[in-house]
Amino acid sequence: MTVRDTGDAETIGGAMAVTGYRGPAPGSGNAPDGSVHISGTGDATAIGPGAIAVSGNLTVQRVPQEPAPWPHQVGVVPPVARSYQHRAESDRLHATTGGTTVLTQLLTGMGGVGKTQLAADYARTAWSDTGPAGGLDVLVWVTAGTRSSVVTGYAQAGVELCRADPGDAEQAARAFLAWLSPKTSAASCRWLIVLDDVADPADLNGLWPPDSAHGRTLVTTRRRDAALDGHGRRTIEVGLFTAAEALTYLTTSLTGRDEPAAELTALADDLGHLPLALAQAAAYLLDTGDTVADYRQLLADLTTTLADAAPDALPDQQALPLAAAWSLSVERADTLRPAGVARPMLHLAALLDANGIPQDVLTSAPALAHLTAHRTSTGSEPAGDPGPITARDAVRALSALHRLSLLDHDRHTDHRAVRVHQLVQRTTRDTLTPHQHDTTARTTADALFAAWPAIERDTALAQTLRANATALTRHAGQALYLPDAHVVLYRTGRSLGDTGQVTAARDHFQHLTEPTRHHLGEDHPDTLTARGNLAIWRGEAGDVAGAAAAFADLLADQVRVLGPDHPDTLTTRNNLAIWRGRAGDAAGAAASFTDLLADQARVFGPDHPDTLATRNNFAIWRGEAGDAAGAADAFADLLEHVVRVLGPDHPGTLATRNNLAGWRGRAGDAAGAAASFTDLLADQVRVLGPDHPGTLATRNNLASSRGEAGDAAGAAAAFTDLLADRVRVLGPDHPDTLATRNNLAGWRGRAGDAAGAVATFADLLADQVRVLGPDHPGTLTTRNNLATWRGEAGDAAGATAAFTDLLADQVRVLGPDHPGTLTTRNNLATWRGEAGDAAGAATAFTDLLEHMLRVLGADHPQVPAVRNNLAYWRMEAQ
Repeated sequence: MTVRDTGDAETIGGAMAVTGYRGPAPGSGNAPDGSVHISGTGDATAIGPGAIAVSGNLTVQRVPQEPAPWPHQVGVVPPVARSYQHRAESDRLHATTGGTTVLTQLLTGMGGVGKTQLAADYARTAWSDTGPAGGLDVLVWVTAGTRSSVVTGYAQAGVELCRADPGDAEQAARAFLAWLSPKTSAASCRWLIVLDDVADPADLNGLWPPDSAHGRTLVTTRRRDAALDGHGRRTIEVGLFTAAEALTYLTTSLTGRDEPAAELTALADDLGHLPLALAQAAAYLLDTGDTVADYRQLLADLTTTLADAAPDALPDQQALPLAAAWSLSVERADTLRPAGVARPMLHLAALLDANGIPQDVLTSAPALAHLTAHRTSTGSEPAGDPGPITARDAVRALSALHRLSLLDHDRHTDHRAVRVHQLVQRTTRDTLTPHQHDTTARTTADALFAAWPAIERDTALAQTLRANATALTRHAGQALYLPDAHVVLYRTGRSLGDTGQVTAARDHFQHLTEPTRHHLGEDHPDTLTARGNLAIWRGEAGDVAGAAAAFADLLADQVRVLGPDHPDTLTTRNNLAIWRGRAGDAAGAAASFTDLLADQARVFGPDHPDTLATRNNFAIWRGEAGDAAGAADAFADLLEHVVRVLGPDHPGTLATRNNLAGWRGRAGDAAGAAASFTDLLADQVRVLGPDHPGTLATRNNLASSRGEAGDAAGAAAAFTDLLADRVRVLGPDHPDTLATRNNLAGWRGRAGDAAGAVATFADLLADQVRVLGPDHPGTLTTRNNLATWRGEAGDAAGATAAFTDLLADQVRVLGPDHPGTLTTRNNLATWRGEAGDAAGAATAFTDLLEHMLRVLGADHPQVPAVRNNLAYWRMEAQ
């Protein structure tokens, strides 16, 4: 039986349906025969206008048609997207290399960056080019998500262009590729093949169009496999919109709506300048009539999934809502070796900083345990239980995600080896159940803490880790507070303070205290710990009296909740004593440490580290209260004890030797102190290494001791050497580096170069204001030193003016009774007299003495010095 009709045959169930022919290509000549021959046995049944179903066992053959005339297009080029705009990547597509057109180009990038639109624009431009060197004879557009779709697209081109047999798609595809190869006897055909959205490089094995001087191939793909490179191909990375492009896109898409430019810019930032996200957001806004501010609030709501922010109908013939744009890529990444690891790796990365994650975090022991426990079953694993995931496996999983453009992984980038777009992260988090989310958040916190070095020598790494902790805290919600406050929350605040950002550390612990109290309760140990940290950094930020008061309040609550002998209670007593001393009551601090020492010896024993630490603190405050010789004796006794308990090379023993040498110097034996520091330094280099913070601190103290012993030039030279090493080890902005610059400037001045000291302090002050802020105690100290050396350089009036300004700020920041404020009042009075106002100096010292007697008492060691200054300026005034 022969059924003649102008149509293609397609299978419907167990029957054969013949549908209408789609018509000749535009501009073609006579219509092809289009006959379909169906042979076999069976009954024919009409199933509708223009179609016949034939049941039975049949074979189908198409009578070969004449090749379509040129120009001819196979496949459908996607239409221009709404508000499409020209991008730099388009210029790169059209650019030549050495004056020669590149035959094969690849547009790679994450899903949603607009690769298909760029390819479509390139194809339309080439098709419509009427110039003598431009134009196309054949344009073939293939949706290339699978190998079979590539074969089908090629086969269609083979049928239409070179009389290929439609009954054998593989053979038709091969015929088309052979037809593309240049032939000396045939007319030159200018062709462009676009393979859109190649999902697997292996799908193109044997299917790459041939090299031809007259042909070009353009591939779009999310893949970044090495298999795609080489063979003269040029890869163009398609990134996000620039900020200007994103704003232009939203402005153009939302024409006629009165939306503030600031809101549009903020929305573009919220969506990470991703073209697909911007398109769907614009469609949502047009569909719903919501304002941009309303939409941004929807996005910010952590209870809202990304799918809830998608429009009901997708714009520009988009196939998938934003939330599903990467799901197939994740599935494919999971099939790459090591199978099943990419997805749980992405879960970890989705909770960290989109702008950069250290690779060490994602290869830490907690991360590897997570990857092992949550390995996805893909069906491609070998038989038997897979072994534990190794660090090498984790790196390969990152590479797999990179190859699928789900993240960027550059293991050679310091500290920020992994970057993930914020919407990929959001989509990934949306797939987690509440239990999965909380478990993954705690594991990610464990991984972050495991990668955090105990000693932060690298300030850039510390900044990156803090940024990741901040992102994790934002994404994790209550997970980091239940069942307890995770240690990484405290580590973040200490990192801020240790790098000199004391105000930020104070604010961090202020913010930490509130949710800890909310989730765990006022009396929970973690809440009390947060309060203790807040008190410390409140004091370091300049409010020493407030720190002492906060510790007093905390102590009362700890005695009530934990009891008087709990270790945390005793630690708070230690801190309270310290801050009372730093607030000016050195004698009270020494007395408090005496009481604390008795209780610690009773509770812990005399050899416990906390007991030894209290003996150390007691000796310090004994010296600060005016008994430097007694402090040196106390440290000598303590040293014998710690050598017996800890050994001669223990860090605690070395620290005690450092303190002993320092107080010997302050007791008047500068030469002995310098000798002791020299011996200590040799042992620290041997035990700790030359770059250990303790070793560097001893070099600092040794340099100062040399200066105090009379060798100011030698001290300046030693600080110059130390500064170079601190910059190398700690970085230029570390607080210890800034302190070394302060000491170097001071000893340069004492060596006779007052003008050089002024210049050095001025440079240091600018950096401290930038790094630490204008109200940091270190910044205020530098202002004091700068004013002093201005006076020493001959500008007594300038020094007086500088001290006047400094005093106002210290009263505001530190309070009128702070030791630093009192020191500045002393210096201001001195330079007022040096500037010619002896009577004013005498009056100022009279007021200062009354204040110090009231605040510090008559026995404070600074009181006699003020009495002497007062007597001198009274005499000068007469």
